[in-house]
Amino acid sequence: MTDHSSNELRLRITGEPASWTVHIVGELDYDTSDALVDAVAAHLERHPEPGAVRLDFRDLTWVDSSGLSALIMIHRHTSAIGAGLYLDNRPELLDHRLRLTNLLAHLTARAADEGVLGPEADGDARAGVT
Repeated sequence: MTDHSSNELRLRITGEPASWTVHIVGELDYDTSDALVDAVAAHLERHPEPGAVRLDFRDLTWVDSSGLSALIMIHRHTSAIGAGLYLDNRPELLDHRLRLTNLLAHLTARAADEGVLGPEADGDARAGVT
């Protein structure tokens, strides 16, 4: 388990090298989004061949455009090495912003292709595994 902290954001990485989860607690915004990208990039450097990288948003309290940009950057990192990116336990505030910016389908396409999202191709399942 690895802990990273920055201002109003706390990150905890758990799991095995093949599949790991970043638990996100607090605000993902201009002041904190670099910490998330840096933590994921550093973990990818140490474990360069994960099958899945999961971001658990159960305790996310805020996200702004910088936070969405961080998710795009993480998606680029995971796509470059062929790892799946999964956005788990998305609160409504995150889903709303992802839909508003047309990012939800882009960021969850692999999960939808693998049937992880269930019948909704746009990733509407927020409470379960997405």
